[in-house]
Parts: sequence; C-alpha cells; structure tokens
Amino acid sequence: YRGEALDKKTPLLRSMQAINEQALRILRLFGNTTSHRVIPYVGPEQEYFLVDREKYLKRRDLIYTGRTLFGAPAPKGQEMDDHYYGVIRERVGGFMKELNEELWKLGVAAKTQHNEVAPAQHELAPIFSTTNIAVDHNQLTMEMMKRVATRHGMACLLHEKPFDGVNGSGKHNNWSISTPTENLLDPGKTPMENLQFLLFLAAVIKAVDQYQDLLRVTVASAGNDHRLGANEAPPAIISIFVGEELEAIIESIASGADYIAPAKTRMELGVDILPTFSKDTTDRNRTSPFAFTGNKFEFRMPGSAMSIADANIVLNTAVAKELKGYADELENAEDFDTAVIKLVKRTIRDHKRIIFNGNGYSREWEQEAEKRGLCNLKYTVDALPCVLERKNIELFEEFGIFSEAEVRARYEVSLENYTKALHIEALTMLDMAKKQIVPAVAAYMGDLADTACSKKALSSALSTRAEETLLAKLSAGADMLVEKIDELQAAVDGASRGDSLQEAACYKDRVLPKMAELRAVADALELATGKDYWPFPTYADLLFGVN
Repeated sequence: YRGEALDKKTPLLRSMQAINEQALRILRLFGNTTSHRVIPYVGPEQEYFLVDREKYLKRRDLIYTGRTLFGAPAPKGQEMDDHYYGVIRERVGGFMKELNEELWKLGVAAKTQHNEVAPAQHELAPIFSTTNIAVDHNQLTMEMMKRVATRHGMACLLHEKPFDGVNGSGKHNNWSISTPTENLLDPGKTPMENLQFLLFLAAVIKAVDQYQDLLRVTVASAGNDHRLGANEAPPAIISIFVGEELEAIIESIASGADYIAPAKTRMELGVDILPTFSKDTTDRNRTSPFAFTGNKFEFRMPGSAMSIADANIVLNTAVAKELKGYADELENAEDFDTAVIKLVKRTIRDHKRIIFNGNGYSREWEQEAEKRGLCNLKYTVDALPCVLERKNIELFEEFGIFSEAEVRARYEVSLENYTKALHIEALTMLDMAKKQIVPAVAAYMGDLADTACSKKALSSALSTRAEETLLAKLSAGADMLVEKIDELQAAVDGASRGDSLQEAACYKDRVLPKMAELRAVADALELATGKDYWPFPTYADLLFGVN
C-alpha cells in the first residue's frame, strides 16, 4: 500500500542502476564517451547433494529440515579425496544430462558439472549473465534440480550442511562489472600501468572493507552457520585475496617503492610432446571469502540454499558508493592522472587491512584479523544486528535501495526465519528420538536380554558376557538419551521469550548446545545398535546409496 519493496528483484535492479550511473561517471573521466551502460555480471556456482529418494523419505529430519539431525559417521567419508572430480556415476550422469536439457529449455546456460569433495556431492556452474538474470536463473536451477532428481528416484539436498563431518555446500558468487565491450576488472598485461583498472580495484577493496559487516549479513542463516569456517568454506572473517602479482602492485603503491613485475615462470612438464605454459599468478585461495580470480571477484560465502540477490545488492551498492566518492573528487582535479594515483594510493593505505593472501582457516589469522580490526561475526545472531547500524542504513537510503523501514522489516524477517528453523529442528529431533530411537534401542536390548536368558536356561556353562556387556552399555546410553531429551525439551520450552533478537540468541546459546548433546548420545547408540533395529537409513546408506 505504501510502495515498500517486498521482493528481492526491485532492490537488486536499483543497485544495478546505482553502479551503472557511478561507473559511467568514472569512465567519462577516462575519456570513454562511447560506453552508455555498465553492467554487473554474475556466474553462480551451485553445490548440492543427491541421495536415494526411498532412503530420503525414511528420514524425518531430511524431510522437515533439509539436514540430518542424527547420524554417526560412515566407515568411509571424504578422507581419500577420491570423489572430487572423480568419475560421475551413471545414475547421476543421467540426472545431470536431463537437468542440463531442462535448464537450456528455460534459457539457463548450464555448462560445467562435476563431483564435489564429499561423497554424493556435486556442482553445477552456468555461463555468466547480467546479475538480475543470473539471480533468476539460479532460482530456476535449484527448483529444476529438485524436480529432475525426483524423476530419477533421487532427492536433491540444497541445505548448507546436510551431513555432519563432511563438506557442506556453498554457492560461489563470481562477480564482475563490464561495459558491453570491456571488463572493468581485467588488469590487462600491464596492470601497474592500467590506472582505470587500479581505480576500480581500489573501489572494490574500499567497499568490502567499509561494508564487511553488511556482506556478512547477506550470508547469515541457521544453515550457513554450520558451514562457514569449518575447513570446507571461508571463515566468517571477510578478507580479500588478490594473488601474487596484484599483491606486489598494491605493496608498491602503498609504500611508494618501484614496482618490479614478477618474472613469468614457465611450467616445464618434462615431456617433449606437451607444450610449456606460463604459471598463473592469480591462483585461487580456497580459504578466502572474497578472492580475485583473474578478471572477477569470487564471493565464496553464500550458502547453497540462499538467493544470491542479497549479496549482489550489497556488492553493487557498496562499490557504487565508493565510485561516487571517487567521481566527486576527480571531476574537480587539475591533473587527472596524478589525482588518480594519489587516490588509489590513499585507498590502499587506508584499507590494506582487508587484504589477506594466507590461510584463512588458521588460528593465527583469527588473531591477526582481530589486531587489524576486522569483524569476526561467527553466528547469524551476531551478524544480523549490523544491518541496523546507521552507516548501513544510510548507504541504502543514499541510493534508494531500501528505506529504513524496508531494512528493519528484513532484519525482523531474518531473525524470525533463524529462530523458526532452529525450533523446527529441535522439535524434529525430539520427535525422532522419542518415537524412533528410544523404541529401537529398547527392542534391541530386549532381544539381547532374551538371548542371554535363553543361553543361561540352556546351560549355565554358556557365557553371556558379550550380551551383558553390550546391554550395560546400551542401558546407560538409553538412560542418558532420555535425560538429554528432557533437557532439550526444557530448553525449547524456555526459549520463546523477549524480543526477536533475544529469542534468536536463546536458541543459539541454549537450544543448539542441547541439540548437540542429544545428537552425540544418539549417534553413539547407533554404533552400538544392530543394523536391522536402527529406525532410519544411516550415513553409509545415504552417502553411498546412489549407484
């Protein structure tokens, strides 16, 4: 009724308009009068799991929450690294073939497909599209994955962490900005002399540093909390990886020292019939949340189930903000080239803290990031309030992306989604534990006791040590299981108090730990209970059940 945007499309288009207007101002200063449009492009890589549908339907946790709330590790996981880029199984290959055909019918240019790191995990990557189209295509891709999987007797899992102990799934947001004829993030053969590239690079560096908290908010969810920083995805600390060559350029700009281009290293393979080629100087730091990969930036934090609209709204708007400041300053410059160099140098000096090319998983980086003053917002509850900070609301208002009312509405919705997701998970755990796991363990104990009694009745010389030892272990575990069920129930009953942030914090601090404790007891019981008695498919069944 009042014209507020309730969707993601409208603010995304607004952000694209903002970066278009400000980038064109910069291009005009460089003498480009022929380009009339600057477009942010995105290529989102989509990770997912495929499991057998019959087994999926026997798991209430997968049906209700998208992830397994119970499950002991399978004897084999991903430790052999034999699934990553391995041979695609025939059944999965059939799914991928049909998926591609269905996506092509919809105009989605799906191109790359391969096995991912975890068993039963795969990835699809499309050709780059204009950002608003790429967002739509990704939503269509996720929907089509589920439909096609069903036709092949499988279920597609898009949760960020469907299985504990193996890699979760993300969505890598490959972002660049271009005119119809030129990629503005392409450094060219001599990046140190490419002032236009250096200025756009500086704008991205400053934008990510200034609005690192806002970027973290765009990837905050209950599911992604399980994935970030777990040696399979970037940490919650946002930093930028730039590669060897750009790092040397940035260092020389910041210090004022002469830049010495690294010598091109030739890769010698030692086989006459194979050609030599230059070693790549960009690399791809798999631990980096925001990595420069040749002529684009790869934002690797979004979770697999998320819309990429939010991340791109913030990226576009934050970079537009910095380009606007640059244009305001440079339009009045007497010596344009000198002013650009001075501006780039100042930006690098002031925002160099966000650049990090090392191991993002290390404890040392966490300590170093704290010294640099970088945000370490590990959980959704920590991150979401950042969106209400005055600088962030002013960013959206300045470019007409969101009003303050629209920002606050989305904040409340995000908190509610987080709380409800955990509430459903807790209730599902209680239901499965009470109605499936407790009866299964009791049945197994009953049969063990009957066996022991039968042996004793047959002959006092027969040993019942094995049955008695296992019974004692199961009995103690069953008692602990019931205790943990009661504790989780009490935590859930006491969680719905206070405002939305307090309630969300209560679920994080009280309910989640009790869920973890209940799971640990149940998973131990799974390993001690006979296979035929366990009430639902195990990790071994799910991860290795698609042939």
